[in-house]
Amino acid sequence: MTGTRSPSSLLAFLLALPAQAPGQAGPPPPGRLVDIGGQLLHVYCTGHGNPTVLLESGTGDFSFIWALVQPGVSSFTRVCSYDRGGYAWSQPGHRPRSFAQLSLELRTALSRLHVEPPYVLAGQSYGGLVVRGFAAAYPTDVAGMVLVDAVQEDQHIVYGGQPHRIRDAARGRAFPAPRIALDSALLEQVADSHPRPSTAPLDPPLDRLPVNAQRLWRWAESRPLSGLAQEAELDWSPEELARFHDQRRGHRDTLGDLPLIVLARTSGGYADGMDISADSLERERRALQSDLAALSRRGVLRYAPHSGHNIHLEDPAFVIAAIRDVVAAVRKSHHAGRGPGA
Repeated sequence: MTGTRSPSSLLAFLLALPAQAPGQAGPPPPGRLVDIGGQLLHVYCTGHGNPTVLLESGTGDFSFIWALVQPGVSSFTRVCSYDRGGYAWSQPGHRPRSFAQLSLELRTALSRLHVEPPYVLAGQSYGGLVVRGFAAAYPTDVAGMVLVDAVQEDQHIVYGGQPHRIRDAARGRAFPAPRIALDSALLEQVADSHPRPSTAPLDPPLDRLPVNAQRLWRWAESRPLSGLAQEAELDWSPEELARFHDQRRGHRDTLGDLPLIVLARTSGGYADGMDISADSLERERRALQSDLAALSRRGVLRYAPHSGHNIHLEDPAFVIAAIRDVVAAVRKSHHAGRGPGA
């Protein structure tokens, strides 16, 4: 495919990028800016082979968060990372930012790039929810899945010093049909902004990224548009998680027998002194990670022994191995005459 780089080229590209001084135009993207119908989406594909692996980042994260994983995966198949609308080089898309909307934008970009299914989806944290939304929108396109310390719809998430169950904030809003459209109103909000990237060291585990990937991170994070894009995603998340909860009340294995590996951190790292005890939160987390594995009758749960929430940064080899195993299972099913999700 045009624009596909060799397996080791992501790190080489990042190492070769010049530093960007505050006030300068943004750095060039490593991938392609794809016009999906008046909106540009940044997609970066490397490697060769099928199935194609799609990497989905957590909310507030950028495509290069996968810089330690993508080169390893591209050694055995094609793999694509990308920036959702409003992040890094990608332009903001239509609101609300439902999972169907995010999926339509990505699927359209892949079609324009002639990156055809089947796909293996790998999503971290909030990205785990997004890939489940993609599988719901395009079930015949999805051949396997890896969830990397993903959020489960009934899970309590700690922020502001207290645990919150995100779906409890759902307001029962109607889900509009997704459509491709540039969010010009969001662009107008940041038209006069002048981002000034910080030069301070990044907090762990982001400091494990290659040096120039860290520079890219400072640039992308300093753009007000990134913050607005994240706010739009979080605004709609309660509605999506409430719907996931309702859909699974009597049907836990919504992915059928799709090859699925769930990766979870060994320790939740919860502190005492909250409205829910650390022990209770830890028991809930482990039970709900097991429940994520139950999304498929072929689901497997693996605990990462050497990392916390950001397994793709703290133990990238663990993530690469899981993706390799799912790709192998998909290839074995294909050779046995079974289609995606069969």
